[in-house]
Amino acid sequence: MAKTNPGRFFEDYAVGDVIKHAVPRSISGGERALYHALYPARHALYSSDEFARASGLPKAPLDDLAAFHVVFGKTVPDVSLNAVANLGYAEGRWHLPVYEGDTLRAESEVIGIKQNSNGKSGVVYVRTRGLNQRGDLVMDYVRWVMVRKGNLDAPAPDTVIPELTKVIPADQLVIPEGLDFSTYDFALAGEPHRWGDYEIGETIDHVDGVTIEEAEHMLATRLWQNTAKVHFDATARPDGSRLIYGGHVISMARALSFNGLANAQMILGLNGGAHANPCLAGTTLRAWSEVLDKAETSAPGVGAVRLRLVATSGGAPFALKGEDGKYLPEVLLDLDYWALMPL
Repeated sequence: MAKTNPGRFFEDYAVGDVIKHAVPRSISGGERALYHALYPARHALYSSDEFARASGLPKAPLDDLAAFHVVFGKTVPDVSLNAVANLGYAEGRWHLPVYEGDTLRAESEVIGIKQNSNGKSGVVYVRTRGLNQRGDLVMDYVRWVMVRKGNLDAPAPDTVIPELTKVIPADQLVIPEGLDFSTYDFALAGEPHRWGDYEIGETIDHVDGVTIEEAEHMLATRLWQNTAKVHFDATARPDGSRLIYGGHVISMARALSFNGLANAQMILGLNGGAHANPCLAGTTLRAWSEVLDKAETSAPGVGAVRLRLVATSGGAPFALKGEDGKYLPEVLLDLDYWALMPL
């Protein structure tokens, strides 16, 4: 009897399957330190326990995207080990902050499936839930991934494509208990710009660039226990390159967005996202943002801002798609998210 796990192929998924992922992960201060080492992450709420306490939280939480990576990594052996590419996200919500000492686990439900016309792969849609040691829902999100077929003769399943909400309503965002920006220290946060200073339609060039190195990407992907073959095995892609984990691009772009959006502190909603083009080592990543919407919240001094975050490998800022409606080749990431900002 074989003891090893080759991973699931497209024909191994069926709508309604519920997968409980191994292995639970207890969070230490190491995750926070390594996250800040891997990315130029400087948002004050995640960096300083004192700043977090002054904002009504018990201490600095783990960066929301770091928590996302931990949960995401749990799903890879069961969902995307044999992936061609991770394609997109929707309906993502953070329900609770994650703190040092919390233990995270994940489970996913298959909610959609569609074989590609080439008969060699297909797209699988899953809804993943991240839970803490008390069974509380920490986050949930939908993602879809292109997965190879193991048996090319396996019949195509009935196509099921889930209907997904394009934008999470602002009043459905879960504000962390106690969060209060009414005495927010803008000097310590790094920029004076508050919620009222941003206008819908405004675009922000984040100016800075970071060249992505193979070693840093590999370290990050191992940190999140992401085992997808395309990130590690140079024989897994026809051109012999190793694909940069899309979450690495997300975190790098988010960190770069500090320059211009230093006060966009907590991410609470992921409306949608697309890895528009593959990213390889040696790419110099830059980022720009667009303000898509704004909303007030019930928390004192706290507003919500909906942002489009775009990561590119070059080209002029604020260019996204060509006349054909397709992403320009230099666009790597198009992410639509809600963040909290002081009023």
